[in-house]
Amino acid sequence: MSEGGKPQPAATDKEEFVHFFPQIVRDLLENELHVPEVADAVTRLKRVIEYNAVGGKYNRGLTVVAALRELAKPDQPDPKTFRIALVVGWCVELLQAFFLITDDIMDSSLTRRGRPCWYRQEGIGLDAINDALLVESSVYQLLRRHCREQPYYLNLMELFLQSTYQTELGQTLDLFQINLDSFTEERYKAIVKHKTAYYSFYLPVAAAMYMAGIDSEKEHAHAKAILVQMGEFFQIQDDFLDNFGDPKVTGKIGTDIQDNKCSWLVVQSLKLASPEQRKILEENYGQKEAEKINRVKALYEEQDLKAVYKNYEENSYQRIMALIAQHAVRLPGQIFLDLANKIYKRQK
Repeated sequence: MSEGGKPQPAATDKEEFVHFFPQIVRDLLENELHVPEVADAVTRLKRVIEYNAVGGKYNRGLTVVAALRELAKPDQPDPKTFRIALVVGWCVELLQAFFLITDDIMDSSLTRRGRPCWYRQEGIGLDAINDALLVESSVYQLLRRHCREQPYYLNLMELFLQSTYQTELGQTLDLFQINLDSFTEERYKAIVKHKTAYYSFYLPVAAAMYMAGIDSEKEHAHAKAILVQMGEFFQIQDDFLDNFGDPKVTGKIGTDIQDNKCSWLVVQSLKLASPEQRKILEENYGQKEAEKINRVKALYEEQDLKAVYKNYEENSYQRIMALIAQHAVRLPGQIFLDLANKIYKRQK
């Protein structure tokens, strides 16, 4: 916190957020369940969190803080509420870390945030599955410690549990090794809505809404209408960057082609493909050999999917602006505008 216990202006929220991380670690280590005989496990928990929860953009966690600021106007959040917002923001980041650890194992990914994935660390391997579960459980330890006496505690607990379940349903859809005939727009949107949109966009904003005392189903439905569309936009960007992004900028090496993912790019490619081009996809998509991966990449270039994406990006941004105008009636539109501007034309 800043001098005098008052929260600093929004421009320094990221600095406050990052500086608060050691307190999150201390809170997790100071637990009545941590009797001496589990000391080695607690040491492992600290190592797992410090490797996997940091190094990202923190957009999800910071959205909790930024949204609460907007909802609290004209009065800024009091110091205690601001501190809880930092905790809840880190809970979102820890949930993200849980998803990423497991997703990297399932996708056999190599790097994450410019470093080797956690499961690829020496001596870790598939023990990373239990590490991920420890990180997930940490979310609820923090919520219990900091929010148990708050009127919104139950709503927050249910929100995190429901968001996790929605994400895991989406991940299940994403894992099915289905053939190209099943790679449709409808299938893709179902995956994206559940795997990305709920936890990445609706969860942090909804958490701030509950903290601000906004718990009506109608207001949450308005927010969800905007945020789910924004999540779709975000995931399509991710799919584009998986193939066309610079790994030095994105911090990860794309694997959607060899993993046979129902990616936005392959859905678009199938829509545009001639019979000969479809045959290329049938023979090469979902294969591990570098030559076959490169043949699909060459096809994407041949079909000029960069231009297709550029057109989609512009149209999607306009749709999101229209949704904000339509649904941000009683909620501050700035919450959604700030989010849209953060992700529009991002490179990582």
